[in-house]
Amino acid sequence: MNSRVADRIATGVFIAIAIVIIAVLVGLFSFILINGLQHVSLKFLTTPSSNMMAGGGIRDQLFNSFYVLFITMLITVPLGVGGGIYMAEYAKPGKVTDFIRSCIEVLASLPSIVIGMFGLLMFVTLTGWGYTILGGALALTVFNLPVMVRVSEDAIRSVPRELKEASLGLGVTHWHTIKTVLLPSAFPVILTGAILASGRVFGEAAALLFTAGLSTPRLDYTDWNPFSEVSPLNIFRPAETLAVHIWAVNTQGLIPDANDVSNGSAAVLVLSVLIFNLLARWIGSLIHKKITATK
Repeated sequence: MNSRVADRIATGVFIAIAIVIIAVLVGLFSFILINGLQHVSLKFLTTPSSNMMAGGGIRDQLFNSFYVLFITMLITVPLGVGGGIYMAEYAKPGKVTDFIRSCIEVLASLPSIVIGMFGLLMFVTLTGWGYTILGGALALTVFNLPVMVRVSEDAIRSVPRELKEASLGLGVTHWHTIKTVLLPSAFPVILTGAILASGRVFGEAAALLFTAGLSTPRLDYTDWNPFSEVSPLNIFRPAETLAVHIWAVNTQGLIPDANDVSNGSAAVLVLSVLIFNLLARWIGSLIHKKITATK
């Protein structure tokens, strides 16, 4: 077999793999959207759910999903980027650094149900908070932090060393070089890691079952006092997210239109993740252009 034939075979195999992947994704999204969008309406998105009667919506679950995502990423991104900077720029090569990196890799491979049980012990039982948004966000931070650290470390290490050496050669301090040279150059990769982490948060159910709970109190969306029991901004209240709601509706079967609600919720979940990813990439592109002075 000559090299040209081998090249054509390899090209055909990779094209076939790409077609299979695209077909699976299109088929999956089409199935979810076709079965779910017919049940989605303005009423479905703006009314609270009903545990015993048909016609309930997902207003509170949708808000809880975005709120848990916001709190989680507010904690995860600074810690993850900081950990990545330390591992890439400050940690000295040796057994201690290798041990830390191994621990991060092990933590990244833990099943979400294990993180949920850890969150139940630490953020629900030991703290005495009960089921709360903060407990769920902290559990998801443990879940996503290793990924964020590794992505940030790899992104910073991938920046050409000439840029760093040129900055240091001009007398710029190490921290200022990191802030003005390395982080702006690594920003697109770090943003991709943050988007991947946020997608895991939005679709996570197992960890939140044990930390944020399966119920949502009656919320008053005119009360924006974060310390009020009925305020949607209260981080010490239980919160059923959209992914958890889909699981609960399908397993408990307490409402007559369980299939319609779960299908509609799945379609909204998929579209929310898609819209969030597109907006995050667009905003990230604008930020990257601003901090790097590119057009």
